Amino acid sequence: MADSNTISGYAVRFGDVTTIGNSFREKIAPGAFTETLKRNDIVALIGHDTGRVLGRQSAGTLTLREDRIGLWFSLDVDTSTPSGQEALGTVRRQDVKGCSFAGQFLAEEWQDGGDRLPLRTVTEIDLYEITLTAFPAYETTDASVRAASNASAALRRKVEAAHRLRGIR
Repeated sequence: MADSNTISGYAVRFGDVTTIGNSFREKIAPGAFTETLKRNDIVALIGHDTGRVLGRQSAGTLTLREDRIGLWFSLDVDTSTPSGQEALGTVRRQDVKGCSFAGQFLAEEWQDGGDRLPLRTVTEIDLYEITLTAFPAYETTDASVRAASNASAALRRKVEAAHRLRGIR
């Protein structure tokens, strides 16, 4: 197996609950990203830093999709950039193994927590970016370097290029 330049994982896992600022609990509902994935050109960053772009949907270097688990991503990292080298190195060593995201919450539902903190369920998000981070708000997110043979990586790039030509993301 050759070393891969692909980082993949889940930027969000649906239904997992986290506490935000000791003020409320939050979870993301399945389908929260459906519309934004159709219209936005989302980027991947390191630590929410817009000066450290790792990939972009329209460039074909970031793939995002919702599945039954959550918001899955695959990121083809450019090792000729300092940010790309840092991302691959820290994720490969698992110094950085979580994700976060940024966007505008368009729809949410609230439930009284009773003797617990209230629960916000986010049902629609206008997503701008996903980010690799050492301190994710949602501990169940993950990022890892995918081991791939040269042949399977080349085949994946060929299939993704064919999909882009057909307008499939």
